[in-house]
Amino acid sequence: MPFSSFGLHPDVVKGVREMGFTRPTPIQLDAIPPALAGKDVLASAMTGSGKTAAFLLPILQRLLPKPRRATRALILTPTRELAAQVEDHARQLAVHTPIQTAAVFGGVAMGPQEHAFRAGVDVMVATPGRLLDHFRHGYARLDSLEVLVLDEADRMLDMGFLPDVRRILKHLPPRRQTLFFSATMPPPIATLAREILRDPVPVNVERPPAPAVGITQAVYPVTGNLKTPLLAELLSRGDLQNVLVFTRTKHRANRLFEALSKRGVSCERIHGNRSQPQRTQALAGFKNGRYRVLVATDIAARGIDVEALPHVVNFDVPHVPDDYIHRVGRTARAERTGDAFTFVSPEEEGDLRAIEKALGRRLPRITVPGFDYSAAPAERFEIPLAERIASIRARKAGERERAKAKTQRREATATPATRRTGGPVASGRPAGQTTWSSRRTRRRRGGRTSARSSRP
Repeated sequence: MPFSSFGLHPDVVKGVREMGFTRPTPIQLDAIPPALAGKDVLASAMTGSGKTAAFLLPILQRLLPKPRRATRALILTPTRELAAQVEDHARQLAVHTPIQTAAVFGGVAMGPQEHAFRAGVDVMVATPGRLLDHFRHGYARLDSLEVLVLDEADRMLDMGFLPDVRRILKHLPPRRQTLFFSATMPPPIATLAREILRDPVPVNVERPPAPAVGITQAVYPVTGNLKTPLLAELLSRGDLQNVLVFTRTKHRANRLFEALSKRGVSCERIHGNRSQPQRTQALAGFKNGRYRVLVATDIAARGIDVEALPHVVNFDVPHVPDDYIHRVGRTARAERTGDAFTFVSPEEEGDLRAIEKALGRRLPRITVPGFDYSAAPAERFEIPLAERIASIRARKAGERERAKAKTQRREATATPATRRTGGPVASGRPAGQTTWSSRRTRRRRGGRTSARSSRP
């Protein structure tokens, strides 16, 4: 079934074709027709299923016949990377149309985003926090909004954005079409959906989340201190080409980046402590092949879209099965194939069992021939939290001692008058400046200190 069968405008179909989409995915087949009909949609769609086009195409089709007056479609996403990705897809799909798009997220200047509000763009893609920042100003009004999309709603819940989403809803017109997409439907998300949707068309709600069928999954049992050498070994052997590596924390992402860089591996990292320009540069470098490895935390798991990514490695086992689904879903996107490997230490076996239970099967175990599983690592991979805190406290104590010593040296070299008055002139006037009272005193004594004292 071709995309033209949906009755889409030829200019939109041309954009679809140029993006390399040949036939609709299941989520697109189910969600596009009711969305085109103007109905609310409640869709449960796993990552990599093609849901972005499932809501963008109906939006473009709806907006094309009318001239732009103000922002008419708003897409809320949980992360900056996902917002940039969705806006980029919207721009590519609308390349042959007059539709204008804009991305609104933190870490960059607000000026161009303010201009988008004032000038009016057809489609705005935003993260909740930065959108609320704009709502504090009078120019940020969305009175002409026709379509609202909540993308990755469950991730917004995980990141604590649900209160922000509710505050945003108060700024939007109540009469609108709402398209609600979420990989999972935990109770708070189901409650929100019931509150904001009107007679929604359910799409794949009962389908349990699972990795795409094209993903080859395997487990590498290894002690925690040998995970880095094992990853380096697989990279040196060529078993891994371009690979997205997920760690549990920002600290571990930094440590892995440093360890791989010392081994001569071209890599970068992306996590919440990196600035937006740094995150953008890292992702762009990974996409264009400058970096062979991109190390990321879960905050970026749903915001990284790399065409034909061959490998995903879980350096750390995620604590919950849903995070595993989202991580490995970065490969084998759009019905392609890919590999997802998970490094499992003995302490992580419990989390692995929970993942396998959710998948309904046991994942195959792999032992790398020739790799020394008994070797001692050259250095510790992770510095324990207590030790890091102690180091920070010691550094702060040292800074206080140096500041105290500097103050004592300054006091020791000061003159008695300076110590008594706090400076050369206690009154605060520059040295040598004569006050009016002193001139008056000298006049009483017969001195000629001014023109007034010399008068007859």
